[in-house]
Amino acid sequence: MSRPPDEELWFNPVAAFLGSAYWAPGTTRVMSFTTGTVQEVDFLVDSLDLSPGARVLDAGCGPGRHALELGARGIEVVGVDASPDFVALARGAAGDLPVGFVEADIRTLTYDCEFDAVICLCQGGFGLLGGGEPELDAFGRLAAALRPGGRLALSAFSSYFVVRHLEPDETFDADLGVNHETAVIGDAAGHERSFDLWTTCYTPRELRMLAARAGLTVDAVYGVHPGKYARTPPSVDVPEHLLLARRPFPD
Repeated sequence: MSRPPDEELWFNPVAAFLGSAYWAPGTTRVMSFTTGTVQEVDFLVDSLDLSPGARVLDAGCGPGRHALELGARGIEVVGVDASPDFVALARGAAGDLPVGFVEADIRTLTYDCEFDAVICLCQGGFGLLGGGEPELDAFGRLAAALRPGGRLALSAFSSYFVVRHLEPDETFDADLGVNHETAVIGDAAGHERSFDLWTTCYTPRELRMLAARAGLTVDAVYGVHPGKYARTPPSVDVPEHLLLARRPFPD
């Protein structure tokens, strides 16, 4: 099956199984790519010109790793995720930080000119929708949430990297740009289970066109590794693209 089933949020069972093995403060058995949260937030604070008191939407926030780190720096964050298990983990870790978490599908967001910045990282729902119109709609809703002058940071898997380094158990749909794999995942107790995963992949050109379609001005598209965000150009050997864009002020 080259695309996820339309009738369900396919990632929610994965999130329910992973729980704190994905990421949670104070745990040691976590997904390796989540260990670079502080470095990623350092880069975002600088690139998005964030300071204490700014208001940020974290779309597809998972268990809240970026939102909580931003909140620890005095930034107000609303985290949105479709997984009730991830939202529960995020709320449990929030304490007195200026962060709040909402269970919602990013395709249903109705925010309008409310945030100084929007982040959508680590696929964050945007890259998990099977390609086509659902992701176009989700991107437009992220752009609409920005105030004039507000900035977007969105990461997406690289089509170039996935095709160049395609694993034997992966299938890349060249029409949809969706990579399908069957992965064995371990939970916090060490139990393992096999899941089907579908991730939409993009080229820098496609991300620029998405931004233009949503009325945003592109500042840059970088090639990044998780936990090693840097201002480096995209490459066929770098797994993710990071789009930085902004909502222009009206004329």
